[in-house]
Amino acid sequence: MQATIAKAAEFRGVGLHTGAPVRMDICPAPAGHGIIFERTDLEPGGNRIAALWSNVMPSQLCTLIDNGNGATVSTIEHVMAALAGTGIQNAVIRIDGPEVPILDGSSAPFVAGILNMGIRSQNVPLRAIRVKRMVEYRDGEAFARLSPADHLEIDFHIDFSDAAIGRQEKVLDMANGAFVRELMDSRTFCRQSDVDSMRANGLALGGTYMNAVVIDGDKVLSPGGLRHKDEAVRHKMLDAMGDLALAGAPLLARYTGNRAGHAMTNKLLRALFADPDAWEWVTCATDLECRLPGAGVAAYGPVNAPALTAVA
Repeated sequence: MQATIAKAAEFRGVGLHTGAPVRMDICPAPAGHGIIFERTDLEPGGNRIAALWSNVMPSQLCTLIDNGNGATVSTIEHVMAALAGTGIQNAVIRIDGPEVPILDGSSAPFVAGILNMGIRSQNVPLRAIRVKRMVEYRDGEAFARLSPADHLEIDFHIDFSDAAIGRQEKVLDMANGAFVRELMDSRTFCRQSDVDSMRANGLALGGTYMNAVVIDGDKVLSPGGLRHKDEAVRHKMLDAMGDLALAGAPLLARYTGNRAGHAMTNKLLRALFADPDAWEWVTCATDLECRLPGAGVAAYGPVNAPALTAVA
């Protein structure tokens, strides 16, 4: 069945790139509504943006959606991943600025807020998108691919010259709460040299060592170190989860990403929906619902954003 948040959850913080303070509320919405962002600092009538792949616009280092009438919201990937990972398909996200708050750089605070407010089943059948044949987007050695599967799987590979990251790979069956257990607490990461470059170009103005994992060669500069030895690839999987949620419904597919990022995943979705023979709608019976990422997650709440132990 479709689901929404039971009561509004409030989040306050700053935008990662703008550095501006922002308030964001995830609010209940009726069945069939989907996920829609509403810019409360703009005039009604042109301030709503559907969280869909077709509304994604090119943007540096994050996912940005645009309604074509001048309203945009950026850095939506972490909250979209939290919604998908908790099985919420319908919500109004009211936000008083152009960028989602970065909070701790992961999805964990959003998941905690959602579970603390509760998840409400809406007693309306849920539809999913089944991938029927392989679709791929490539750019040199980097690629993103969707292949047929009866539930969502994510397979991700990264390769960085920095010894603190290096080569990492991870494969997860995303069924039944795997996002909450395995991925939600993994933070965005970058090199110290990238931070200096981004700030010189007016980006990462809200970034700190507390809301991102900053590395320099073989050193992790952020206090407390890593939450997982493979936190970097886990965060890339988290990002992919959020970007895939812009399909507008749960995906039944295996996603494989090799050095992939936000733009590549969006181009992959565009390639998928450009081929009507590559996908189909399916209504989720009980056995299929049990294999979706948010199945059973409501039983975990109420929770706090985790106080996590660093690893070597």
